[in-house]
Amino acid sequence: MTEQKEITKQQEGCCHRTKERSEREYKDLIHRLNRIEGQVRGIRGMVERDAYCPEILTQVAAVSAALGSFNKVLLANHIRTCVADDIREGRDETIDELLNTLQKLMR
Repeated sequence: MTEQKEITKQQEGCCHRTKERSEREYKDLIHRLNRIEGQVRGIRGMVERDAYCPEILTQVAAVSAALGSFNKVLLANHIRTCVADDIREGRDETIDELLNTLQKLMR
């Protein structure tokens, strides 16, 4: 990495960091998101067809559970890779970032 890119990266802070994912992790996350997207489109179709409310609510609960599962997988991958690597390299500020993220997830 050039010196200028390193300086720019440091100035941007954590909000502009990226993560290189393995092909397996990438495919798993995209597959999960595609399923969730399909479920949401299905809910929209149910509303457009005037489906009975409890049926729609059941599907919304399924989407919520799928998003929760996506979050758990993404968080676990993040802790195993980014957080662990940063701690090993002495970047303890990553712990605060993780705590802030967990607080947001628990709202």
